[in-house]
Amino acid sequence: MKFLMLNGSPNQEGNTYYLMNEIKKEIEKEKYECEIINIQKVMSSAKWPFCICCSQPCDKRCYKGTLLEETYDKLKECDCVIVGSPVYFGTMSGQLKTFFDKTRALRGEKCLVGKPAGVVTVGASKYGGEETTAGSIIDTLQVEGMTIFNNGYSDADAGHKGVLAQRPASEDENAKKLITNFAKRAILEAKKYVYSKGILN
Repeated sequence: MKFLMLNGSPNQEGNTYYLMNEIKKEIEKEKYECEIINIQKVMSSAKWPFCICCSQPCDKRCYKGTLLEETYDKLKECDCVIVGSPVYFGTMSGQLKTFFDKTRALRGEKCLVGKPAGVVTVGASKYGGEETTAGSIIDTLQVEGMTIFNNGYSDADAGHKGVLAQRPASEDENAKKLITNFAKRAILEAKKYVYSKGILN
């Protein structure tokens, strides 16, 4: 199984990356392939960073042959997606928003429908917009038709929206406790997805 992690933070190795890398370690313990992609780097490869609906339907002209197209291909091929962002004015980062704005072609192909997706967010304070940021990401993933999972697991509790932390994430003991269950849930949902593909195909 392949896991793809989208780091929406402009800080390539900051708080969001810390949490995602800890989740990645847990997934890799189970011998699964997992990759973290920095969205700011990916978006800088496109001809222009924002979707301007230059073609209808989208013919991918602004990102053909770029790192962005390569990332969208990985998004189509993976079995589970984990999306992370710091809190920017109560919502996801601009880099992450523009990444999903440019997925019109993928949505048209319906290639993400049913694919499991989970969320990681980090805010500057305890009630600094982590939930609204997680909600904005979840809303976007649901428009793609993806299946959202949280950090709930049978041997723990029902969980919440995902791994939500206060900066510095490495010192947020509550968030750190969520990482193992979140990774276990991601693996479970990926297995269910792979199994369902076998039935549907």
